[in-house]
Amino acid sequence: MISIRLMTYNINGCRGNDGVCDPQRIADIIEDQAPDIVALQHVNASRDVDHLNLLAEKLGMRSYGHSREDANAFLSYYPLSGVREYSLGKDGVCQKADLDKDGQKIHIFNVRLTTRAAERREQIKTLLGPELLSSRDICCPVLLLGDFADNWIGAGNLTLKFMLQGAGRPSFWGGTFPAHFPVFNRDRAYVQGEVRILDSKVIRSKRCRQAALHLPLILTVRMADPRIYLRQKEPIKAARPMEVAHS
Repeated sequence: MISIRLMTYNINGCRGNDGVCDPQRIADIIEDQAPDIVALQHVNASRDVDHLNLLAEKLGMRSYGHSREDANAFLSYYPLSGVREYSLGKDGVCQKADLDKDGQKIHIFNVRLTTRAAERREQIKTLLGPELLSSRDICCPVLLLGDFADNWIGAGNLTLKFMLQGAGRPSFWGGTFPAHFPVFNRDRAYVQGEVRILDSKVIRSKRCRQAALHLPLILTVRMADPRIYLRQKEPIKAARPMEVAHS
């Protein structure tokens, strides 16, 4: 089995709580944690301000994302394939990528939802629907991570808990938002299929509390031998139990 280290991080356009836009500060935080793959949200990658390629260059990683503001993107030391972005409606975004590491495969979904209650419910319905997590094309284990934009009683939280199982209510110590006083566990991850989260932690350094509005979440994920899931006759269904990553 192979283990990989991932980070999910809403970088808020590289603008911190101090009002300073500093991509180098974000790059330093990512470099310190040494992830193999980073799922970014709220990346500015427009023609005038291209933070995505700047971060990729500073870190020596490959970048995967669209050239526009407030995009989702991946940075990776491993080549990713099948990278595609899906609209969840009303500013909700899901970016999908496939990782094949030494014959062991996983689908990675990088999501960003909205805080608006009714819109979040529709976004979650789309995320769990036939084009994404219930797609017949889902034939490998799944890692779902990103900014779910909810709080303890946020709209859609109960739907996620019911459909994915184990999401639970965020704890104070597991909070990632707001970075200066992180009481909400908005940034988290779920797995489905033959893949396990071995470790997860929120990085709470002083630099992280200043660099963006969210704290980064680090995960260590173990990928399964492909012979296990290639024996499956049916695609993975979204309603099957998923394991949530808590810090």
